[in-house]
Amino acid sequence: MEDTEGTQQPHLVFANKLFLLTHSDVDDIEKVRLRDEVTSTVVADDMAPLYETLTAGSVLKLDQKVLDSMRVRIDEELKKLDDKIADAEENLGESEVREAHLAKSLFYIRIGDKEKALEQLKVTEGKTVAVGQRMDLVFYTLQMGFFYMDFDLISRSIDKAKKLFEEGGDWERKNRLKVYEGLYCMSTRNFKKAADLFLDSISTFTTYELFPYDTFIFYTVLASIISLDRVSLKQKVVDAPEILTVIGKIPYLSEFMNSLYDCQYKSFFSAFAGLTEHIKLDRYLYPHFRFYMREIRTVVYSQFLESYKSVTIEAMAKAFGVKVRGYRHKELSRFIAAGKLHCKIDKVAGVLETNRPDAKNALYQATVKQGDFLLNRIQKLSRVIDL
Repeated sequence: MEDTEGTQQPHLVFANKLFLLTHSDVDDIEKVRLRDEVTSTVVADDMAPLYETLTAGSVLKLDQKVLDSMRVRIDEELKKLDDKIADAEENLGESEVREAHLAKSLFYIRIGDKEKALEQLKVTEGKTVAVGQRMDLVFYTLQMGFFYMDFDLISRSIDKAKKLFEEGGDWERKNRLKVYEGLYCMSTRNFKKAADLFLDSISTFTTYELFPYDTFIFYTVLASIISLDRVSLKQKVVDAPEILTVIGKIPYLSEFMNSLYDCQYKSFFSAFAGLTEHIKLDRYLYPHFRFYMREIRTVVYSQFLESYKSVTIEAMAKAFGVKVRGYRHKELSRFIAAGKLHCKIDKVAGVLETNRPDAKNALYQATVKQGDFLLNRIQKLSRVIDL
């Protein structure tokens, strides 16, 4: 579980292979290779608890001899770790005792025994005084949370980390926590908060244990495009030097971002088609694939219609490189019915007419509504006082 700068945490690399192994869009030949790699990792790290889960779910085939040998090695290693803890408690200082307990925690994490790992991390925390070291234990818990996609564990760990930072803590760990929280927000479909946290971390990114910097930029751009307005997108993303130095390494991403900002919609959808495969094969984004497809289309259609009071469907179809009668036409109807787009379709004239909501009028209506609510509360309160 120990990681060095620039190296992704091995268990998270392994988790991605497991995800691809069970993914319907991955071809059978690739799955054969992935199954071999997963099996090799499981055996090499003595991941007996996880092996039992994977064989029960028919992801891997059960080999009882392999399982028995892993259990023997686990028992031997646990005995060594317990002996080290006992020796440290009898003959050494508090820091050595803590290190011995931490080693046992990391062993449980390595073999994929989630419950025992969490229990041992609590024991290790009881032996830890320094805020920084306690924060490191929270990061281990967060990494486990992302391995198992246990969002309740992740949420509780993030809250715990924030409370620890009230006691102290260095900026490097605070910046790392932003990326962890951003990944949690993105994984739970809160793209707006994820974009804000990722953008705050661009120049201080050191969270290589979660993913490489290229992947971080990929997530940042995707989250920002459906969350920021054009002005903010230009300032924070399109012209950001940290993004510009990396974005060319990620297929289709530069064209995807720039064609949207430059209103080159035909090029945008061409690039987006290339990116969809990348999104589908990402374990954090895949559950939100259909949602993201809808949101990005809403952004594009809204941006296009912003320039017009009315526009012909033919002109819009030409701009997007599609047929006049067909998918886009039907899709627009769904977005309008859902309140995502503020316009109406005149099918007889073949025209789209925009009807943008009046911001001032909406504010006035909200003020009147809140005023009525306040007056009702005051009247109820006055009756109670009179009594």
